[in-house]
Amino acid sequence: MLFTAGGSQAIVFAIAPLASAARNAGHEILLAADESLMEVAEAIGLPAVCIIPERMRFGQDVLTAAVRLDALLELAEDWAPDLIVGGLSHVPRVFAARLGVPYVRQAWHFASMDRRDRTVLEGLAPEMRRLGVAELPEPAMFINLCPPSLRPPGSPAARSMRWAPRVRQARVEPWMYTRPDGRPRVLITAGTRNLVLDTLGTPLRALVDELTGAGAEVLVAALPEAAERLARETGDVRAGWIPLDVVAPTCDLAVHHGGATTVATMINAGVPQLLIPDMGMSRNIAESLCGFGAALMVEERRTDADRNPGELIGARCREMLSDPGYAERSRLLAEESASLPTPAEVLRELEALPAA
Repeated sequence: MLFTAGGSQAIVFAIAPLASAARNAGHEILLAADESLMEVAEAIGLPAVCIIPERMRFGQDVLTAAVRLDALLELAEDWAPDLIVGGLSHVPRVFAARLGVPYVRQAWHFASMDRRDRTVLEGLAPEMRRLGVAELPEPAMFINLCPPSLRPPGSPAARSMRWAPRVRQARVEPWMYTRPDGRPRVLITAGTRNLVLDTLGTPLRALVDELTGAGAEVLVAALPEAAERLARETGDVRAGWIPLDVVAPTCDLAVHHGGATTVATMINAGVPQLLIPDMGMSRNIAESLCGFGAALMVEERRTDADRNPGELIGARCREMLSDPGYAERSRLLAEESASLPTPAEVLRELEALPAA
């Protein structure tokens, strides 16, 4: 089974549970990814091969398609997969059609991607002609990691799968898995796309002060390369790389950018979320969570012009910490997520595809 990933480290974390389940079941797997993702793939124990030295950003399928397809075809000359698993990119789908093997798409879908998909596939038409691919069959399976309750009406039919957090680890210390006495714990993170959270132009120190002033313990989870900067900005607050899967169950609130894997980890732990979207997809995610009652959202263009953004975010945090409704709705989502089929269960369906 060949798994593919491009873009941020979060994509590797997203594909890892199913890839690991396949490997644990005795299947031969490889992860084809960008050079920038090699180190994180190695860190979480996935055998990875580099197919391109650049990092593919969201929506760049067409710009890098020829290089990626040629690299994948070269890989297939020595290691021919029986099944290919990809995500938002359609390049692996073209590759699977060229090889004549089943293709599985795994994604975290909150909103329809039909318009983007059509545009990308039109852009890939020259590469399809070059490779002799007349048409692209529909994926043999679409795996959606989004809990059904958060999917909008008209969402495509999909095989649900439970989110199983898989992130780069760090030495675990007692404060990571225990709750603080007598005060709520708030986690701030920007995921793996950015070094630290961009809180609408508000210095991180100001946001931390708002939260600690409200009586909360604050943790700042960020990429390792941001640790020195965080130490200067946040003083005695615990900051740096923190394994979210360990810390999340001890948190009362998470403040972050709305990335899918961060959202999924918090849903898994039943944590209410305050979202500050940094891109369109993050906004879709935020709207779904807010509609369910498990989150609030703050957007730059909608902030009160007469109010400091840090104060506004702090006020939203206090509102969520004082209203048990957000925690209750978050617990309902966690229960729904826990009821979904595990990666090992979904794997059994994938195993039947190559012989179909």
